[in-house]
Amino acid sequence: MTETGGCPIMAEPKLDFGGTTPYEDYVHASVLHSLQQRWSSDPGEMSFLVITQIMELYFGLLCFEWRQAQTEMRADDLDSTVRTLHRSVLHVQGLNAAWRSIARMTPEEFNAFRANLGEGSGFQSGMYRHVEFLLGEKSASLIVPHRAVPAMHAELEAALAKPSLYDDALALLHRRGYAVPRSALERDFTQPYQPDPEVEKVWTLIYSDRAEHHDEQRLGEVLTDIAEEFARWRYDHLLATRRAMGAKVGTGGSAGVAWLEKRVQRTVFPELWTARSYV
Repeated sequence: MTETGGCPIMAEPKLDFGGTTPYEDYVHASVLHSLQQRWSSDPGEMSFLVITQIMELYFGLLCFEWRQAQTEMRADDLDSTVRTLHRSVLHVQGLNAAWRSIARMTPEEFNAFRANLGEGSGFQSGMYRHVEFLLGEKSASLIVPHRAVPAMHAELEAALAKPSLYDDALALLHRRGYAVPRSALERDFTQPYQPDPEVEKVWTLIYSDRAEHHDEQRLGEVLTDIAEEFARWRYDHLLATRRAMGAKVGTGGSAGVAWLEKRVQRTVFPELWTARSYV
């Protein structure tokens, strides 16, 4: 920017880089836009394909953010942890918003390209499975579909055996002097987290006095935000599926809507919800 007579003059943007643009080198936009390969002539398939890929990117981003938050919790850096988790809440909201452009497909619209999915299903997403594992929704059987992809299978197997986001939060509370029971800290991490009345008491104490437990309550609230937004994502998935295909069997052979209805009933970070009844 230069000035003439006291008035700033904007310089023209650089247009010739002698090759690819720095934006392309950083974002790899051309690669992203080459990944949409429709299998039918139906224009609605493009929306479905792009939104599904956007969701996959969000799954990967959430895994990155939550692993970062785990690193920060293990370093007892609560401020950084809360900041990272707040950022991830916005990512889950973006993930939820992605449903809007495909959630109102009619059965006829979905059927126009559904056959091209074959046995493909979002149920088979390895990155989504990693998201669930980080939220404490562990299941060894659900990594079976990935045995043919050794790298993904190994990653999920490792994630299955590692503490979830909530496990690390409870360990942090224990180090800060709260009476988190040893059974919750030294459990078998390959198993789904089960509610514990002693953990419920810890959260009840934290929520009983904001002034005394301010930092820990901040952690509890951002974890609750994540749990709420994730529950909303599951419910929106159920509604979109019910609207597009009713009670038909899912493309991957699951019970479709019946399977999703069961998943919707599951709550992550359970004591953060039940403790509120005793405050």
